[in-house]
Amino acid sequence: MERDPPYISKRTAYFMEFLRRRIEAQVLSLSGIALGQIDFENPKGDPGLFGPDSVSWQVHGDFTSMLIGGISALLLQALHPLALAGVWDHSNFRQDLLGRLRRTGQFISGTTYGSRADAEWLIEKVKTIHLKVTGNAADGHPYAASDPALLTWVHVAEVHSFLQAHLRYRNPHLSAADQDRYYAEIALIAERLGATHVPRSRAEVATYLHAVRPELRCDERSLEILRILLAAPAPSALAVPAGKWMMQTGIDLLPDWAQHMLGQTVSPARSRIIQAGVHSLAPTLRWAVRGGAVSCARRRLNLPPLQ
Repeated sequence: MERDPPYISKRTAYFMEFLRRRIEAQVLSLSGIALGQIDFENPKGDPGLFGPDSVSWQVHGDFTSMLIGGISALLLQALHPLALAGVWDHSNFRQDLLGRLRRTGQFISGTTYGSRADAEWLIEKVKTIHLKVTGNAADGHPYAASDPALLTWVHVAEVHSFLQAHLRYRNPHLSAADQDRYYAEIALIAERLGATHVPRSRAEVATYLHAVRPELRCDERSLEILRILLAAPAPSALAVPAGKWMMQTGIDLLPDWAQHMLGQTVSPARSRIIQAGVHSLAPTLRWAVRGGAVSCARRRLNLPPLQ
């Protein structure tokens, strides 16, 4: 006996919701939300450090571009010998890469979308950790994670990568003024951590990156970071192809000079293929993820969901 269309429609809707929840669960397992330490929906009415009208809320609100930007930022940061030494000597990223990614994601999402109290807690927590991260790099130079200049490098590598990923994969029409406003807004976090002379515009970021390049090196440890990221575990077997593609996309996002240093120069033809793949995958991820930090923060402020 042939079933009527409403029955088919309900069955399809049930399957689609099941699929959406599976994808969302895997995506959120990679984010800071998985740590469960921040309630993004409370206290009601608290706008946090930036608020919903900030450019930071726009740039940090898309999981796909933020993941790509985060991968690219890690590789860029690994080219600074003192920043790399601190991670190498004081982090368990080689045994627990996903844990490291979750903790980084928690800090970014929490300081962007969390309440003011939660953002302040995260900043103080990281400052306390930084005080313990000291030592000597492979060449004998001393390092300290609380060094203002080193904090500025880590910050710029991150936010430059996030903004480039946003422009490439989320909103290529973000105005020049808003791009500058993003750098000016997010400088607050770096300064609260102890960074100094933090670039606050596109021009200042470009000048800074040009000035810091003579300090950068690609050594065996840098290449080991690359190998670890390329072999990073996925939350499930189904996510393995997408994960590997995202890693290639993070490499593709790097400045040309950074690709060259890592021996990972991406040809224009391959870059087009990589970008086309992300543009095909991103709409599915955006459809699936409805319980991320930005969605919870909007509920905290009694704002409608993003479309």
